Amino acid sequence: MAANKELAGKVALVTGAARNIGRAIAIALAEAGATVAVNARAAKDDAEAVAQEIRAAGGKAEVFMADIADASAVNAMATDIIRKFGKVDILILNASIRKETAFIDMSFEEWRSLLSITLDGSFHCTKACLPSMIKAGGGSIVTLGGMTALSGAKKRVHGSVGKHGLWGMTRALAKELGEHSINVNCVAPGQMDTARAADRSVRAPVSNVPMGRRSTPEEVAGIVRYLCTPAGEMISGQLIYVDGGQQMF
Repeated sequence: MAANKELAGKVALVTGAARNIGRAIAIALAEAGATVAVNARAAKDDAEAVAQEIRAAGGKAEVFMADIADASAVNAMATDIIRKFGKVDILILNASIRKETAFIDMSFEEWRSLLSITLDGSFHCTKACLPSMIKAGGGSIVTLGGMTALSGAKKRVHGSVGKHGLWGMTRALAKELGEHSINVNCVAPGQMDTARAADRSVRAPVSNVPMGRRSTPEEVAGIVRYLCTPAGEMISGQLIYVDGGQQMF
């Protein structure tokens, strides 16, 4: 692990940490000295691989399986984390599902399945972890948004609504939790160089990205890490794009 341990003594819960951005965030926080609770809903083997990678590098991590759309499962997970590690200082709300369906073909079940994770899951996790964060004297919450939150996207009405709601939650929590020394921010990745499901649409061209390439999970993770360190403590209520300037178009 890296020599700079600015998060030593902190405990972080990263939801959806088995792959891609979540995996990179878990590793980045561990490199900064945090103990990481690696959450996944179903990808247990991938989650265990992330935790093992952290431990192999000298860090501390354990896997906590839970469907964050299930309030009782989240409460049980938070109880287990606090029992094992003593507290939660950092909450990273990364878990989501990404589906593409034309609105005219979208079922209510699909609509709710996405929002139950993006919004309900974020509610459950924050409610479960917040008492520990307040008791610890402060902390950081980072939500993972997306460009579609403000711009919208074809076949992603449910995704746009969920991420826009998450941004609203971020702003409101930043105002409410500042008095408890908890900063709350939203990091919005642009086009990402990540593994994609087979049913996802063809990648958009990078011609509208001034930097000329897609962002990497590690670049997103670096911003998330910074927001959780003492240097980022006074940054709160912000929407931070990691998109190579794409949001300008």
